[in-house]
Amino acid sequence: MFARLRSVTTRWTALVPALAVVLLVLTWGRDLPGPLVALVTVVLAGAVLAAVHHAEVVAHRVGEPFGSLVLAVAVTIIEVALIVTLMADGGDKSSTLARDTVFAAVMITCNGIVGLCLLVASLRHGTAIFNPEGTGAALATVATLATLSLVLPTFTTSKPGPEFSSVQLTFAAVSSLILYGLFVTTQTVRHRDYFLPVTRQGDVITVDTHAGVPTSRTALISLGLLGLALIGVVGLAKGVSPTIESGVEAAGLHHAVVGVVIALLVLLPETIAALRSARRDRVQTSLNLALGSAMASIGLTIPAVALASIWLSGPLVLGLGPTHMVLLALTIVVSSLTVVPGRATPLQGGVHLVLFAAYLELAINP
Repeated sequence: MFARLRSVTTRWTALVPALAVVLLVLTWGRDLPGPLVALVTVVLAGAVLAAVHHAEVVAHRVGEPFGSLVLAVAVTIIEVALIVTLMADGGDKSSTLARDTVFAAVMITCNGIVGLCLLVASLRHGTAIFNPEGTGAALATVATLATLSLVLPTFTTSKPGPEFSSVQLTFAAVSSLILYGLFVTTQTVRHRDYFLPVTRQGDVITVDTHAGVPTSRTALISLGLLGLALIGVVGLAKGVSPTIESGVEAAGLHHAVVGVVIALLVLLPETIAALRSARRDRVQTSLNLALGSAMASIGLTIPAVALASIWLSGPLVLGLGPTHMVLLALTIVVSSLTVVPGRATPLQGGVHLVLFAAYLELAINP
């Protein structure tokens, strides 16, 4: 019975990513009628679940924190490619696209995913236990990257408006790459134990024994299928974006809601993977996914758009407005207070979710 169930699972998680990519090729750049939008949505949901499955296979083979790093970086690289493509097609109207996408990713990961995981883990296990050294290092890097890339452009004077000059943008891009590279080195080489899950007694869990370790061949196949699934997720999310945009306009909502919805779709694989880890009392893995995704989103997007700005026409607006700067500052302060004790109750999860709800409410009613 279990062997048959595993066979069915393996079969559909292999077929859906390929189907998603085929459907993406057939629908790319076309206006989709209602029935086709429904089909794309179903395949998109299947691709998200398949991506989570293959990410967990790879993560179980390579171990933490490499597993969460694989998923975070893979999603972000494809997301960055999508941002640059949309900026190339959008002209002046896409001048704030990079800023809005990066800020949405920070709010979704640092408040939405973190809040959900802390709430689920603490309700299920009493308190959520994690390593404050590793989580604090990740949070400090996210805060620095976000401030350098999204706050400083609002106050610089070399160019009018919330924009960087060419020299300033180059500095921000190089700094982002250096900080991200330093963090990855710290996470995977120098202080890997800071980013591993811990027991209730504070002992580091170096080996996860919840299932047999997959073979190298299985892990490589899953890695390839993970890439296909993520390409399908991001590409199909772009394909349904005109329908989402029409629905947002029909409902009389602010246009920024479109970016939020697309960001939520793109980050679904990480959200599901993080929640699964939280249910298994592996909160550190959940935080690695959430903060790693926020960090990769900034650390890879800013250098990419800086390079793309060489040939892209139109302004590149990176600076946040006053409302979003307040939300970012409050997120950093609250996250710091959450991280310091190394454990969290449902209250901390609820506080982060309220911040995320405030971001969504202000996106709808700015």
